[in-house]
Amino acid sequence: MSKLFIVSTPIGNLKDITYRAVETLQSVNFIACEDTRVSSILLNHYEIKKELISLNAANENSKIKYILERICSGESCALISDAGTPGISDPGVRLISAAIKEGIEVSPIPGVTAAITALSMSGLPSDSFVFEGFLPQKKGRQKMLSGLAEEERTIIVYESTYRIEKLLKELALFMPERLIVVCREITKKFEDVWRGTPRQILDNLNDKITKGEFVVVISPKEWKQRD
Repeated sequence: MSKLFIVSTPIGNLKDITYRAVETLQSVNFIACEDTRVSSILLNHYEIKKELISLNAANENSKIKYILERICSGESCALISDAGTPGISDPGVRLISAAIKEGIEVSPIPGVTAAITALSMSGLPSDSFVFEGFLPQKKGRQKMLSGLAEEERTIIVYESTYRIEKLLKELALFMPERLIVVCREITKKFEDVWRGTPRQILDNLNDKITKGEFVVVISPKEWKQRD
């Protein structure tokens, strides 16, 4: 049956994948992924041999039509990202929206998401939270940080290797007293977690914190940790 499957993949440890995800990747006709080199590592680990089609921010316009045409002709496709759940701060949203518009059945295969994984281990309130993904790099960044400083829910953001120190300095300026949890390379061999105020974490920087992918969880305004 022609269908688009949204398949969650591990965020680090290759064992963090569901049986159903593996079965789906084995059964589809082809797989749309961010980077074929990254996805090949996962597929080779599970001995899955399928055609891979690169779908990323640079080629979405040209590839979406081709992928939809193949699905409409009777083939099934799995959409995966380099890590985690497709469409969550990753390419793929436009393909999913276009598939829905074409009347193609979209079926989710749930699994790991870095934001929720970090929240679950943060020790911060999880009953109400806001996920902001990657903050704007330039335009609107300061305005957004100013608004987040008034947020009364737990905040989750992603940050890259190259901007994590900048983000911590900004948080030290806009939210100096907040407790934050910085998670690096979750589930991977060199997983690290730092807890404290932005300044405390900055003062304890080492070479490790400037390498890898980061999830930053920020406590709500006025929140106080219980003794």
